[in-house]
Amino acid sequence: MKIEAEDVVRYFKEHPDFFSQHVNVLLDLKLPNVHDENAISLSEYQVVALREKNSLLEAKLRELVQFGEENDALGERVHRFSLALLLAANLETLLQAIYYNLREDFSVPHIGLRLWRNDEPPAESALPELGATSKELRLYVESLTNPSCGSHALYETGTWFGDDGERLKSFAMVALRTNQTFGLLVLASEDPGRFYQGMGTLYLKRLGELISVALDRYIAREPSQA
Repeated sequence: MKIEAEDVVRYFKEHPDFFSQHVNVLLDLKLPNVHDENAISLSEYQVVALREKNSLLEAKLRELVQFGEENDALGERVHRFSLALLLAANLETLLQAIYYNLREDFSVPHIGLRLWRNDEPPAESALPELGATSKELRLYVESLTNPSCGSHALYETGTWFGDDGERLKSFAMVALRTNQTFGLLVLASEDPGRFYQGMGTLYLKRLGELISVALDRYIAREPSQA
């Protein structure tokens, strides 16, 4: 009767004490060395396998520690950002806090922001953030359920960055909304790999929610009251 490899495996599983009762067989076993052509004993083979497994586990542990440290640092930046938004006394200081923290803590080099009040024409204001926006842009922002990233500025948003607009290669568009959509935050970079289509947008969405809640208390007012 031909014995298959599965039969041998099954036998050893059913008789786990086999090698303790036949030590000489264990000592005589020779296995191919995965690193060269020489045969090694089973015990040596096990040591090599355990070392390799240990190396993989150490690499995984280092990766997890790195992720943990990065998440801790990100959590600290989000915390500082939240405090800055809460401490802002008016719309102007709130906008300054948004720009400063996004640049300094999140290393976003270029930021564009526009706010609107439904279909009302923009009021006279010295703030560019309250300037006119196209109906097409507003409709697009209304449709955004998650931040949108890509290599091109959409609609008129490229003009929000002045002369820098020609050098920008990647963009993230984050809708600002609470009960209704009232604005758009655009983050931009000269690095084409900073904001790319298909990237994860969870933290962009959370930043947008923080900024939305902070701005919501001002957009229903006239600029002179902010």
